[in-house]
Amino acid sequence: MDARHITDLFVERGLLTAEQASECVQASLLEGRSIEQVLIDAGIADESSYEQVVADSLGAEAYNLSQFQPDASTLSLIPSGLARLHGALPIAASGNTLFVALADPFNARALEDLRFGLGREVVQVVGFPPAVRRLIHEHYGSEDSNISEILSQLGGEGIDVREGPDEQFNLQAVTAEANAAPVVRYVDLILDKAIAARASDIHFEPFETEFKIRYRVDGALYEMDPPPFKLALPVISRVKVMSNLNIAERRLPQDGRIQRVINGRQVDLRVSTLPTAFGESVVLRVLDRSSVNLNLETLGMPDDIMAHILEVIEKPNGIFIVTGPTGSGKTTTLYSCLRKINTIDSKLLTAEDPVEYEIDGIIQVPINDSIGLTFSRVLRAFLRQDPDRILVGETRDAETAQIAIQASLTGHLVFTTLHTNDSTGAVTRLMDMGIEPFLISASLECVLAQRLIRKICTACRTSYEPTPQVLASLGLSIHDIGDKDFYYGKGCEACNFTGYKGRKGIYELLKISDPIREMINDRAPGVLIRQKAIELGMTTLREDGLRSIYEGLTTIEEVVKYT
Repeated sequence: MDARHITDLFVERGLLTAEQASECVQASLLEGRSIEQVLIDAGIADESSYEQVVADSLGAEAYNLSQFQPDASTLSLIPSGLARLHGALPIAASGNTLFVALADPFNARALEDLRFGLGREVVQVVGFPPAVRRLIHEHYGSEDSNISEILSQLGGEGIDVREGPDEQFNLQAVTAEANAAPVVRYVDLILDKAIAARASDIHFEPFETEFKIRYRVDGALYEMDPPPFKLALPVISRVKVMSNLNIAERRLPQDGRIQRVINGRQVDLRVSTLPTAFGESVVLRVLDRSSVNLNLETLGMPDDIMAHILEVIEKPNGIFIVTGPTGSGKTTTLYSCLRKINTIDSKLLTAEDPVEYEIDGIIQVPINDSIGLTFSRVLRAFLRQDPDRILVGETRDAETAQIAIQASLTGHLVFTTLHTNDSTGAVTRLMDMGIEPFLISASLECVLAQRLIRKICTACRTSYEPTPQVLASLGLSIHDIGDKDFYYGKGCEACNFTGYKGRKGIYELLKISDPIREMINDRAPGVLIRQKAIELGMTTLREDGLRSIYEGLTTIEEVVKYT
């Protein structure tokens, strides 16, 4: 629910002037108060008039919740997890129709998810949002209270993960505990909570005297309240059961996969176990297809970079390299490129380790080093499959690089990734692998370097004036910035008090023009190639980061950290 959206409704009805609306939005952002609270405190609306304005805009009925107390039978129509997730309060039921008030009345997606999840018709009524939130909390509890309730059911001593070498592993007892109802509910709740928080990874980490569970959201790790240490083995065993791994094997790393529907969405979880001194550490990589937008136009690239990439991916041959550290969005960029050129008249093949997202119309091959199915071996096989475009998940060695270059020279467009710090580093890396410079210059079309930086939370974005010391970290002075505005996130409920919500890419594109080709042929150092590329108009990662700062999308600290 956007504050500007709400105030616009009041402006349309003549209850606010445009100037008052701006002041209310500003007050909401700066003071961390909800927009409905700002309007009430300013005497512009009361609860019932607020409900009526919003209800009229939605074509729904307003419902006063000040004296409302839902009965147990109505509350039972929506499970507690679903009610908390969607901020939905059941008001009444009639036949197959359920009347529901939402904490965010404009969240149409929640209504659709409820219809799907409950299998019945859901009709919205509009209640005062703080009242809806209060009643949900009162009658369904918070997630934390739900976790506490489950933990209280986990009585007994549990199983100590620190077994001596002579102690026998009691498989039967561990399996029974892993399948106990409270453990199953606890693990399910952790997974649901992580998906709702948009986590990319979930870490289960046993230490000598404690058991930690952490989520990675927007690239940063956050710790949830640690469960009792005795739960380490049952919880980790439960995850292994879900991913069809061998519970009894605790000395070797294992890899598995969990596929499940969470909150009405199909989510894949890649599971990796690692034996440590105090038990197994387990990490789940969350692959939520619904949260990944594989659309090139929505990646936020500068127009000139986007135009050049669109030109390159339509070429009949050549190599397009995307570089950056792990977790910088390289795979998303390449998938978006493939989707753009995935037409009925093109044969597309990919070799990936592992296949992260299945795309219709593309032949995708998972790499399996344990049986000798390496990138280079798959790539050789690809050339006998009559492809037009090929994606090699990662160029790890000289052999793979050599075959990729030969493939491009024989009339195929090749996409691949490398782990280098910047775009010109890719050229140096290929030379270090022993690839002849003339082959690199003949086949390489462009190199895209990228990073993912966190975006400022729009709900608590606040302007400020950076100090000269902070500006110096970017290589800027007070005179360089002129009258530009700078922002940071104060921290609010919407962003879990981090000040950041979501991420965006920053990009640096090295176009392999004739002057650059000559320098590659002459084995020029990467520094000189970079200087020449900047002379020819290349925007560096730092400069693209500055663009994001000036547009109010991110902070100085984020850009300094990643560039």
